[in-house]
Amino acid sequence: MQPYLFTCFVVLLTVFLMLGLMLNVGRARAIYQIKAPATLGHEVFERAFRVQQNTLESVIMFLPALCLYALLIGDKGAGIAGCIWIIGRLWYAVAYQRDPAKRGMGFMISFLMIVGLWIGATYGLFLQYFKV
Repeated sequence: MQPYLFTCFVVLLTVFLMLGLMLNVGRARAIYQIKAPATLGHEVFERAFRVQQNTLESVIMFLPALCLYALLIGDKGAGIAGCIWIIGRLWYAVAYQRDPAKRGMGFMISFLMIVGLWIGATYGLFLQYFKV
């Protein structure tokens, strides 16, 4: 059996999510004729761009937390939390594109998964350090 299969699956899903968001920004650039390097122009393009950037900012905290949790606590728990984070980010993306005021629940779901992974990783590090 390969170690960390669930975590690897979530990492691949995360890359797929980022690819989809990147393509969505490119599509919006073409539709609304926003020439690079501009990041302002049409509200729908700006929403797509902000979703991509906000998710990228979240990924920077999420992936290390995911991997540390998997290493220090367990692969399955990391995989479950990671899948919930993906669902939260998808919810966030769809809600933000429709109405930015409705993005809160998706944000909260993904944020809580990051916090949970970091707390778990910290606990796992504590256990390893003190061999409890």
